[in-house]
Amino acid sequence: MRIVADLHIHSYLSRACSPQLRPENLYEWCQLKGITALATGDFTHPKWFSELTETLVEADPGLFTLKPDRAKAVDERVFPACRAPVRFVLGVEISCIYKKGPRVRKVHHLVFMPSLEAAERFNTSLAKIGNLRSDGRPILGLDSRNLLELVLKADPQAVLIPAHAWTPHFAVFGSESGFDSLEECFEDLTPHIFAIETGLSSDPAMNWRLSALDGITLISNSDAHSPEKLAREANLFDTDLSYRGIFDAIKARDGRFVKTLEFFPEEGKYHVDGHRNCRTRLDPKETLRRNGLCPVCNKPVTVGVLHRVERLADRPEAIRPSGAPHFENLIPLKEVLSEVLRVGPSSVKVAALYRRLLESFGNELFILRELSLARLERDHPTVALAVDRMRRGKVRIDAGYDGEYGTISLLSEEDLASKRQMALFDA
Repeated sequence: MRIVADLHIHSYLSRACSPQLRPENLYEWCQLKGITALATGDFTHPKWFSELTETLVEADPGLFTLKPDRAKAVDERVFPACRAPVRFVLGVEISCIYKKGPRVRKVHHLVFMPSLEAAERFNTSLAKIGNLRSDGRPILGLDSRNLLELVLKADPQAVLIPAHAWTPHFAVFGSESGFDSLEECFEDLTPHIFAIETGLSSDPAMNWRLSALDGITLISNSDAHSPEKLAREANLFDTDLSYRGIFDAIKARDGRFVKTLEFFPEEGKYHVDGHRNCRTRLDPKETLRRNGLCPVCNKPVTVGVLHRVERLADRPEAIRPSGAPHFENLIPLKEVLSEVLRVGPSSVKVAALYRRLLESFGNELFILRELSLARLERDHPTVALAVDRMRRGKVRIDAGYDGEYGTISLLSEEDLASKRQMALFDA
């Protein structure tokens, strides 16, 4: 069956995360977004693990859902057009900070467990190393290779996937504290790494430039810190609804892992080089010409993902390795509506139109990817125009840098003027 999976989120117990990240809210937002399988996030935190065991029940092998009484209460407030099954995967992001060779390494990893029992075993072993109560994303002085060893000891089906692999500060290939290869990071256990998460600032095409990643599946997830950010990146499968179905599909690369749903990578906040304090954005060639220094303050700039990929790449652009899954670029629907209505994406106007569209047509990913443009245009011509341009990749972009998100534009002032008389901005 076709399922969308978002395998990297956090709970309300992680730093800088919304208090709304609780099981019932996640269950509701999965239906609004069109997600079938969602990582729980943070299962190593004792309080969150306790909440998960109280609220969830196993529904399919290795996958969980809300207990029936809780699910019924939530389903009643979900638009009928959006209602669908939701499953949870036991997942957590772990931050490893340690010295290896001459450098301090800071690398984030996603860990998945096939059962509550396996998760409990893993949590017990990890609690001997660091404080699991301080953060939903635990920070441990643990070598990535040794973390992987603990993961494999917890359960043969347990999985570790390097998170947002190119982010400058906390990633396996990061420019500030990462490695130049998976082998350098994981040593003898490297064969157990069969996937990496590309992160918001890179897409599969950028990763295809490294022949060393030809046998590695590229997955994409939201890394959501609030429910509304779910599915801004995700994965499309054609597989059975089970833990093994999902991870065997990622590992096998036999067509069951269909494609990834991606940000435009330029929208990611570390796509190009730059210095946020000086509002300076540089492409890699310009950074090299300036010896890595900011032209305003003369201090080192943060080297972005595009630059880092260019440095490690061993083949030109536009080469897709054999068997590599496809990908599709999307823009979150509220950002599309924000541009149509010329107000912020968190505004009351955007929220009202967002809910009206979901009530009429179905979940967000269906509207963005599959809804007939002719059907959408009847009542919402400007929205239809913007969605059509997104689907065809006709966007204008100012790339993100040094922690500052990029901006994507779909419509011009002329577009809005011509549509205004027809639909009063679709309001």
